[in-house]
Amino acid sequence: MKLTNRSKVVSNKEMTFMEKLYLPAIIKGMSITLRHAIEGPKGKVFSYPEVEKPRAKVWRGLHVLKRDEEGRERCTACGLCAVACPAEAITMTSAERTKEEKHLYREEKYASMYEINMLRCIFCGMCEEACPKSAIYLTDRLVDVERNRGSFIYGKDKLVEDINNRIDITARQSEKQKKAVK
Repeated sequence: MKLTNRSKVVSNKEMTFMEKLYLPAIIKGMSITLRHAIEGPKGKVFSYPEVEKPRAKVWRGLHVLKRDEEGRERCTACGLCAVACPAEAITMTSAERTKEEKHLYREEKYASMYEINMLRCIFCGMCEEACPKSAIYLTDRLVDVERNRGSFIYGKDKLVEDINNRIDITARQSEKQKKAVK
């Protein structure tokens, strides 16, 4: 007699019957594994570094803080993106614009520090939808590979678009966002 985890007494005869039930299941599982190993992968296979897998148009990748037509930052540090973020990945500090900085920022208030923790971000797009100034967008670009955790906290140096290398996001904009930009 043996005791099972439910404190039932089971005879040796019943135990061998139960053990026999596992053997066909194991053989079936191993045959499926062997069949998949022989047949190879189903569908299209991509050799990643050389050939990138095509992504959907609505795929969300790296964030970008947009500039207006004059090259000034659109972000006014209102904090709506940080409030809307379910992962609490966005932090910012606001500051007042001086007269010398008028050519850099659109509004009197701007984000002096804007950071996104890419390890926490779930790329949901809520920050993009919450922004009243259409300042933040998720692009179709991949997040860079880093070697330490600190490198995944992206500041304005990585997020603000380069004035000479603008990122076209018109295909990703909703009608509401297109109206907000104009």
